[in-house]
Amino acid sequence: MAPKTSTLQDVARVAKVSTATVSRTLSHPDVVSESTRRRVAEAVKVTGYRINHAARNLRTQRSHSVLVLLPDLANPFFSTILEGISRHLSAKGYSMLIASTKQVQDSGERLIHYLDDARADGMIVLDGDLEPDVVNKLEDASQTQRVLFACEWVEGANFPSVRCENRQGTRLAVQHFHALGHRKIAHVTGPEGNVLMHARKDAFVDEIASLGLVLKPEWIFAADFTLEAGCLAAQDWIALQDRPTAVFCASDQLALGFISELSRHGFRVPEHVSVMGFDDIELAAQFIPSLTSIRQDRLLIGEIAATMLMERIEKPNAQHRASPTVLPVSLVARDSTASPR
Repeated sequence: MAPKTSTLQDVARVAKVSTATVSRTLSHPDVVSESTRRRVAEAVKVTGYRINHAARNLRTQRSHSVLVLLPDLANPFFSTILEGISRHLSAKGYSMLIASTKQVQDSGERLIHYLDDARADGMIVLDGDLEPDVVNKLEDASQTQRVLFACEWVEGANFPSVRCENRQGTRLAVQHFHALGHRKIAHVTGPEGNVLMHARKDAFVDEIASLGLVLKPEWIFAADFTLEAGCLAAQDWIALQDRPTAVFCASDQLALGFISELSRHGFRVPEHVSVMGFDDIELAAQFIPSLTSIRQDRLLIGEIAATMLMERIEKPNAQHRASPTVLPVSLVARDSTASPR
């Protein structure tokens, strides 16, 4: 004979609570006491109860999942943000779907279908380079209140967002170099058109001017956020007749590629040039030399993004914050920066 399938009533009997309490605990654990959560959790283990997700989703008209869109699935920068998102969603009984914007944005229709077809109850976008047509469709969609941007954003769009203080981080970087005695400072930018690229580049130019320093056009190296672009920027630095003594890279991956390429050509960091990144990814502290970087709390970005989105999903008629949530940054000084020699 097939083993008996445990029911909600079995869990309620073992936990000595009502079936309504069991249902509420499993669906919204944050609304019950810790002691109730423990009793229900123990009863679930004892009875071997398994939630029928299909039936629950049909009953609640929700998929209990959130779609997260990334511009680059291979970039390690996003891993900690995803961890922060996943932690909060899991606590709410939600799962996380991950997709690349390159694969799904098309004309915007496929993204809308994720919400229309109840495959996802909401969307967190970590890519500010969506095509204008895609952004317009998301803004016009009936589910637009369940779309949120994290880390990056779209200028002029009305989506809620959580991001770090990019301009302040850049100012800290330039001031760090200046305090060490550097007067010739270069910048390796992010990809053209990207909101982070413009925020960091504009702040770099402004801070250089405010300190009264000279900035030659050839000291701005156009790049993107990849290791390969960092290598190419290093080659451009090597080719200069008048080389800057310090280089601020718009991402840690750029900085690591920059340092690696210099090493291949016999240049040492920070003896020949100081190098700094932005993001403080895990590899920054382990690299040789360890990388000075602007740290943004990526775990917190993910947690806040998930919290903001869940509030919109669970309370669609409430008044929600419209202005961006901007998180502070800090400078982590390591071995890749020193006074010029």
